[in-house]
Formats: sequence, structure tokens, C-alpha cells
Amino acid sequence: MCEPKPPVFTSLVAPDLPPEPPPATGSRRKRLWEVPRTAHCPVVGVCLPLDTLRRVVNKALGGETVADDYDLHVGVVTECGMRNRVSEAVQRELERRCAHAVRHFSRAKTGEAMMALWDTAIQAGDVAAPLWAALTHPRCTQELHDRICRDIHMIQHQAGATVRADVRQLAEVTRENRELSREIGEARARVAQAQSERALDHDRLAAQLMQARATAIGKDTTIEALRNENASLRESMPELQSRLHLSQRVADLTARNRTLDAEVDELRRQLAAAEREVDEARARAEAAVAAARASADDTAPVPVQLAERSILCVGGRHAQIPIYRDLVERHGGRFSHHDGGIEDNAHRLDASLAAADLVICQTGCLSHNAYWLVKDHCKRTGKRCVYLDQPSVASFTRSLAALPVEDTTTS
Repeated sequence: MCEPKPPVFTSLVAPDLPPEPPPATGSRRKRLWEVPRTAHCPVVGVCLPLDTLRRVVNKALGGETVADDYDLHVGVVTECGMRNRVSEAVQRELERRCAHAVRHFSRAKTGEAMMALWDTAIQAGDVAAPLWAALTHPRCTQELHDRICRDIHMIQHQAGATVRADVRQLAEVTRENRELSREIGEARARVAQAQSERALDHDRLAAQLMQARATAIGKDTTIEALRNENASLRESMPELQSRLHLSQRVADLTARNRTLDAEVDELRRQLAAAEREVDEARARAEAAVAAARASADDTAPVPVQLAERSILCVGGRHAQIPIYRDLVERHGGRFSHHDGGIEDNAHRLDASLAAADLVICQTGCLSHNAYWLVKDHCKRTGKRCVYLDQPSVASFTRSLAALPVEDTTTS
């Protein structure tokens, strides 16, 4: 219980109204200022939340009180001992908030029935409104009043212990709630993103479905028209059946011809591979003969000095290219090669022709397009071009040896 003391808002309180006489024996309920002072503290503390109490006092006094929660509680408890604007405002608020409990307790016509209702309220754990209804009940004697005050005193102690446990539990629950809120937020973001993606996919698939349906309808219409046209043609051409047999025969022969063409292509590839192997063997033999001749006869004619000129060889067998390169570079030239469009890109031939000073075209080992491209370029630019019918190291060497000196030394 709190000790009564002068309230901090005394200056705002109107003079006390004349006290009403205590109710005589009858059915009239007690007013707040008629209840014993020992009940004012639990009534104000239990039945009215602090924010509600502050609102009621501010409205009653017509101003904003600056008292803290404890001083506000003690001041209101003190004011409830007499009839004034504060106690009347608190009386009206209690009657409004506890109207249901008051009606419920009004059914009790004796003190024992009223206490039975009070015990039921304690068992249910809801004592705020029943406390006001019981203390102001016409059959609430001093003995019943003291018992109710003892009950509410113990309930407040138990509530304090429960509140401390609840505070700890609330802190833990709050922490878990923040964690769960964060996880829920992340999950909602993922769900929103997934829904957005799903909506986009849905719209895309719906558009594709509509397009597919339109296409299917168009195809069905075309198929139906073709069926009708086919039926009309069959009726107008009695010999169509024999033609169909002939068409099937032609289709079979065409398929057979494609198979034979594939077999011929495979044989041609095998023949080409065999020819490449023969050419490589021939080139190796020629290289060996050339090396033997060079070592046996040191007085053999030496090709002219190429003086850093660029020699482009178009076509030729792959096995002979390293020999050509060595021959050109040993006599001061720069060698480049293009296979004439067999494996190399034909579009690169223009750049190679533009960079060359001399072109050696081996006509037996390049495509027709490459041949005409070389011939046209050399004709337009006046660039010297030597054509070799038989690709070999000896013919390549003779073509270099037969070059006039001015062709290899002038720009």
C-alpha cells in the first residue's frame, strides 16, 4: 500500500466538494470516496492503466500534469479520499470500464454470493473489473472488504514475480521475434522475387501459348484446306494411284542414290587420304634426294638472293611446305603459305596476296576460286606470279632460280 501524501497537482484541483453521507442500508452501490481508504491504492493501481489514469487526471484538471507515474498514482489515491473533480472523473472512468462486471455482481443479493463471484474471478485470473464491482457492492461489509484487500495484496505479489519471469521471457521472445522477423522479411523478399519471376514466366508462357494456339489454328485451317484440295484432285485424276506408286518408287530410288553417294564420298575421302600419304612419302623422298644432291655437289647452282622479299606460296602439299619455307629463308626471303581454300579461309587470301612480293601458284593443288583470285590480283597489280603444274621441291627451286635479279631486288 502506498502512503497518502499531498498530490503534486494540488494547484490544479478545485476545492473539495461537500462530502456525501455514507449510503444507508439499501441497494445503492458505494462511490469511490465512500470506499474505505485502504482500498483506494489497489483500485487505482489495478483497475486503471497508467496511461488511462494520466488521461483522466489531465482532463479533470484541464491541464497537463508533470508528475511521474508514482507521484501521479499517490496523488490520485490521496484525492480519492474525498469528493472532488479528480475522484469524480476516476469514478466515471471506473464505472465505464467495469460496467460488465458491475452488472454481473449486481445479481448477488448476499455477501456470500458476492464473495463466490469474487472467488470465481480470482480463479479466472481477471480481477481488475471484479475488484471494483466487489468493493462497491452494497453487501460488501468491512469483513468482506478486508478479505478482498488481502486477496488483491497477495495477487499483486504473485503478479510481480510473474511479471519478472514474464519480462525475462519477453526479452527472449523479443529476440526470437526479431530473428524470425528478419528471416520472414528475407523469405518474403525471396517469395516476392519468385512471384515476380513466376509472373514474368507466366506472361511469357501465356503469350507463347496464345501464339502456339494461333499457329495451330492456322495449321489446322491449312490442313483442312489441303485435305479438301487433295480430295478434289483425287476425284479429278483417276490415274493418281499409279502416279503415287511411281512417286514412291522414285523416293525409294532417291534414298538409294543418296546412300550410294555417301559411300562414294567416303571412298573419295579414303582416296584423298591415300593420295596425301603418297604425296608426303614422295615429298620426303624428294627432300632426301635434294639433301643428298646438295651434300654431294657443292657447286650446284644457288638460287638468287631474295633480299627480305616476301614469297607467297598458294596451294601445294602440306608435307612440302616446311621444305619450301626452309629454302626461301636460307636465301634471305620471307615465306608465307595459303592452301588455296581447302582448309584455310578463302577470305584471308586477299590479305596474303597484298603483302606478297612474289606469288608462286601451284595450280594442281588449289580450288578454282583461289586460282582465279590469284590470277586476277596479279593481273591488276602487275605482281609477278609463277604457275607450277606439278607441285614438287625441284620445280619450286627452279622457279626461284629462274627469277631475274631485278624481280627480287626492286620494290
